[in-house]
Amino acid sequence: MTKPLANRIALVTGASRGIGYATAVALAKAGAHIVATARTQGGLEELDDEIRKDGGGATLVPLNLTDSDGIARLGAGLHERYGKLDILVGNAGVLGPSSPIGHIELKTFTDVMAVNVTANFQLIRCMEPLLRQSDAGRAVFITSGAANKATAYVSPYAASKAALETLARAWAQETANTPLRVNLFNPGPIRTRMRATLMPGEDPATLETPEQVAEFIVPMCAPDWTETGKFYDYKSRSLMSFRSPA
Repeated sequence: MTKPLANRIALVTGASRGIGYATAVALAKAGAHIVATARTQGGLEELDDEIRKDGGGATLVPLNLTDSDGIARLGAGLHERYGKLDILVGNAGVLGPSSPIGHIELKTFTDVMAVNVTANFQLIRCMEPLLRQSDAGRAVFITSGAANKATAYVSPYAASKAALETLARAWAQETANTPLRVNLFNPGPIRTRMRATLMPGEDPATLETPEQVAEFIVPMCAPDWTETGKFYDYKSRSLMSFRSPA
């Protein structure tokens, strides 16, 4: 039986652990060939082993996403090897400091923005031509409720996710009349290392897992997904539209 994502190429950032890892595994099980990026070679090798256990295939790309030239080289390499990209999952992100705004150093702030915003901007620039070569290009960016809650003491993270949401929404509007679909996914509190860092006293057993989340991301990457410029809220299991201010 043909798998729903057979012969599709999927780029997943931050794929060495957490939601990125689980999403890469789930996409591979659905038939996609995974191009996995992360900073840690060891985590990527573990992912490769997991994908190959089920007969899937992966290309491992150790890459720090603050390396804009590296992202450009990745795009060129994908063009040379495949001539297209079908799926982009922009998952990589950093939490940054938990501190009042006035106590945060400028470099610390810009470091968070570099990974959570600028890297995704560069991914869009370099991968859009490849996604347009697909018959059904799909892009999903992982966001956070902190973006609209303006959560105290994690201002760089909240601001970066708000910027990412606006960037993705603008791209969705720019590509609305093409086969490319661009959406956002908010997982909410999930059993990840980032969550444990933010909430060290929380019992992880009370949280859902990245594997559960991934099962909802995969359909947004499929050719039959038609929505664009939308926001999927995992906690409420609902697809939402953004509303203009009153």
